[in-house]
Amino acid sequence: MWKGLAICAALSGGGYALARLAGGGISPLVFALALGVLVGNLPLRPDPRPLEAGLRFATRWLLRGGIVLFGLSVTLQQVLALGPGVLLLDFVVIATILVAGFQIGTRWLGLDRETALLISAGSAICGAAAVLATEATIRARPAATAMAVATVVLFGSLAMLVYPALFPLFGWDQGLYGIYIGATVHEVAQVVAAGNAVGADALANAVIVKLVRVMLLVPFLFIVGRWWLARQPRPEGTPARAARLPVPWFAFGFLAMVGVNSLVSIPGPLHDGLSLLGQAALTMAMAALGFETRLEKLRALGVSPLILGSILFLLLITGGGAMTALIATI
Repeated sequence: MWKGLAICAALSGGGYALARLAGGGISPLVFALALGVLVGNLPLRPDPRPLEAGLRFATRWLLRGGIVLFGLSVTLQQVLALGPGVLLLDFVVIATILVAGFQIGTRWLGLDRETALLISAGSAICGAAAVLATEATIRARPAATAMAVATVVLFGSLAMLVYPALFPLFGWDQGLYGIYIGATVHEVAQVVAAGNAVGADALANAVIVKLVRVMLLVPFLFIVGRWWLARQPRPEGTPARAARLPVPWFAFGFLAMVGVNSLVSIPGPLHDGLSLLGQAALTMAMAALGFETRLEKLRALGVSPLILGSILFLLLITGGGAMTALIATI
């Protein structure tokens, strides 16, 4: 197993190095994924058979551990301080993007259910972290996961430029615009960048609203797990109770970390170390997914994933703005 983990660690180290060279504007997860795809598709790539155990450990256990530690970014106090209007806003945005994305992707664009669901989850909730958590629940193909991550990162990165540019056109104060950013931008880091570009008040509200969207990842995983199981083909005559519901146990760990972060005063160095450990675990999982992805499978998906990502991006900007104006003042 150590050979596979060593490959993941090396690719992750390269991802962190490239992220540093890029100035920190792009997550190491993205670079680790890209490096994994590159190395995994080289003509002289390492023999995958001795690496399988380590890659499987990374894509299952390191992925779940990283999601658990991701809970240290949220506190219950932040959630309760928002008020009912903003909580409703986050819920409506997530539900709308998930339903619209899945229907548009599967019915209009001809995407497979896995890719459509992963792109929709990443756009609706929290970018790459939501894609990885959903992948761990439905056990999607590596090619679908890699394409979904690439799509949500592309449009989330575009949001860092678009949202500050749109701020003067809305005529809102910074606080309300920050709520809009937090409710509609993909990644936590991208929310921070966009909010900071607008102003301090926008940044404060944007981060809190975004972290509530992260919290809503947990009920989503339980709902999508039951829904996904119900839609799986079952041999004729097999009773429904024989099917096993994929319970995302790591979601309980995520909630436990939220509780710890809310009730216990964790020393700063320990908190930062655990957060870094969680990010490192997610980065290694991303590297493993990239290594197992074959370019021919990505090419087979065509441009439809990018079209879906662009439609959801425009829906977040327009529909999200309208919902912010209606709901956030409740």
